[in-house]
Amino acid sequence: MDSAEAERVVTRLVASWDARDLDALVDCLSDDVEWYDPAMPDPPARGRTAVRAFAQAVIRAFPDFKYEILPPICYAADGSRCAIKWRISASHLASLDPPGYAPTGRRAEFEGVDLLEFEGERVRRILTAFDPLPAAEQLLGLRLRPMPGTWRGFVTVHVQRLAAWLARKKG
Repeated sequence: MDSAEAERVVTRLVASWDARDLDALVDCLSDDVEWYDPAMPDPPARGRTAVRAFAQAVIRAFPDFKYEILPPICYAADGSRCAIKWRISASHLASLDPPGYAPTGRRAEFEGVDLLEFEGERVRRILTAFDPLPAAEQLLGLRLRPMPGTWRGFVTVHVQRLAAWLARKKG
């Protein structure tokens, strides 16, 4: 497959996400697709059925989910893979099952990268990379990374030191 064909597959894939057309989405994927995503409860999702289930969970929990490509998409010269920088915005309006997170009603916006590998005219592997902490902080409305010099920072450091000491004792 050349880069023009890869671009057509990516365009179809993104359009199917935007349209919430899961039949079209899984049609863009190989039967043995693997998708690694830090938002998954147990990555990777293997096979079309697992990817569909994850996509359904995301769309149900975040009905206004928007996947925006931040150009350019970088294609390998031989069309075997590409890298897509993206921005996602979504409101958490229903339970995210699995794992069962209750809706917060809050909105999050964050960026990441998808690395796609192609097999023929389908996507064989997706590796999604992003920092889940900013998304979680926005959705929960609280800071998860403790600030140095604060009471939370002090407690966090001491809990980590205790956990490290216990790990060394077991080791």
